[in-house]
Amino acid sequence: MALGSSSISFTPDFLQFRPHSTFRWKCRSRTVLARSSSNGSEPYSNGYPSTTPTQKQPFQGKLEADVVVIGSGIGGLCCAGLLARYKQDVLVLESHDLPGGAAHSFEIKGYKFDSGPSLFSGFQSRGPQANPLAQVLDALGESLPCETYDSWMVYVPEGDFLSRIGPTEFFKDLEKYAGPNAVQEWRKLLDAILPLSAAAMALPPLSIRGDWGVLSTAGARYAPSLLKSFAQMGPKGALSATKLLRPFLEIIDSLELKDPFIRNWVDLLSFLLAGVKSDGILAAEMIYMFSEWYKPGCRLEYPLHGSGAVVDALVRGLQKFGGRLSLRSHVENIVVEDGRAIGVRLRGGQFVRAKKAVVSNASMWDTLSLLPKEVVPKSYQDSVKTTPQCESFMHLHLGIDAEGIREDLGIHHIVVNDWERGVDADQNVVLISVPSVLSPDLAPPGKHVLHAYTPGTEPFELWEGLDRRSNEYKELKAQRSEVMWKAVERALGPGFDRAKCEVKLVGTPLTHQRFLRRNRGTYGPAIKAGKASFPGHSTPITQLYCCGDSTFPGIGVPAVAASGAIVANSLVSVSQHSELLDAVGI
Repeated sequence: MALGSSSISFTPDFLQFRPHSTFRWKCRSRTVLARSSSNGSEPYSNGYPSTTPTQKQPFQGKLEADVVVIGSGIGGLCCAGLLARYKQDVLVLESHDLPGGAAHSFEIKGYKFDSGPSLFSGFQSRGPQANPLAQVLDALGESLPCETYDSWMVYVPEGDFLSRIGPTEFFKDLEKYAGPNAVQEWRKLLDAILPLSAAAMALPPLSIRGDWGVLSTAGARYAPSLLKSFAQMGPKGALSATKLLRPFLEIIDSLELKDPFIRNWVDLLSFLLAGVKSDGILAAEMIYMFSEWYKPGCRLEYPLHGSGAVVDALVRGLQKFGGRLSLRSHVENIVVEDGRAIGVRLRGGQFVRAKKAVVSNASMWDTLSLLPKEVVPKSYQDSVKTTPQCESFMHLHLGIDAEGIREDLGIHHIVVNDWERGVDADQNVVLISVPSVLSPDLAPPGKHVLHAYTPGTEPFELWEGLDRRSNEYKELKAQRSEVMWKAVERALGPGFDRAKCEVKLVGTPLTHQRFLRRNRGTYGPAIKAGKASFPGHSTPITQLYCCGDSTFPGIGVPAVAASGAIVANSLVSVSQHSELLDAVGI
């Protein structure tokens, strides 16, 4: 689920099923496959296309580009798409046979699984306050048809209830399950932070760049609206706005909110949004989310045909403007000469030259491993190596028969077993998504597709060093997945029988590490607001930039989309950047 669209993806590693080929796109130099490419001749590992980064054939296409982007995650595709829109020759190199990185989707036995993000908002918005990903898609001339909804099921120690977004509906839930004091404190919180949303949303991420040109594209362009928002808030509101770049907990404490349910609920929203509780998330990020979910007429959105439709749209936009995507093109290392990134070397030995820049969409730890140690300053190496990491995931993907399952199922479910342990405790919170409720084409007729997971709380240490073929690994997988099975049984009701599932896939931190090439299978950096900040996009290596969840603004689909846009903007002139902002009306 992941509030704010901030989830991770996974690919199953053990069942004997072959994914179906669905879409093909034409690149400038070669055909690339957008879902999966199984024709029976590909190498398989435990039933799924091999993830061994082999370069079976020489790279087919021009071995040169203005900008080479490593990885086709949301951040990398947003960066590449905008660069193509800016008329740069851009090439995206993806190790796997599927684009999308941590947001790809996959198909097994007719079930189309969302491996990552499943909760979205702001896709249909336009202008300065739209979701950064929506702004990128708008710039690429792509749209996403969506189904809308306004609630999800919650299973907490206080009881089970349908949590509804909007300015008034949640008050009814609070009154029933938490009490009148919680209602008063929630109203107090909304009254305090919603006026701040104008300031939090006054500077569109698409206007930001990594050089002094930002004074023109962001400062001069949006200063009037920012000053106007401060003026409308008055002295007290303007003073509160100074906390936008501080931990959200400081606002909670300043309002003297003490109700346990309110504080636990805010921690839950914070953790699902950014992988940290309210003491570690930027107030601006939470306020943006509150303004999206608790304003009149607000709705959540789910892309028709699944979250893979987001990746499809980004790739279409990239190729529409002449950008290239090459799958099964594993980058072995970044080539550096005289302190400057001049290209990459592929597995197989081929060198791809980057005339202007190399952009890495890999994590900070994985990017570091692509660089020759001798060219990276020790201070930078130490900074990356000591950056704390979020934990990893357990995943459960199921293909099930809809017969006997409650008809009012709903797309999303959150299970919290024990508030006292904290929402970041392992085996405590389980998220469940059943997207076929809104997009029936994701499953065969009369069936449902389901994804349950523990959101970045599974310790990698429990799995480190295990042989995936060993009985020890299989036993641990069965043991650690039980909390998800029980959560699914609670959400789906007595009509659900795990023995009758047509597809059963369990993913572990080793699955994350192996299929996503994520260091230690991590969700991303566990950087707390007020104590540290997400790194910028430049590096000590000239012409090497980074985007994605290891860079500002952080974890989550909107954030990584913004990071990709910022890097793209930084690689073109201020006039080109300003022209794009004019074109998309921001």
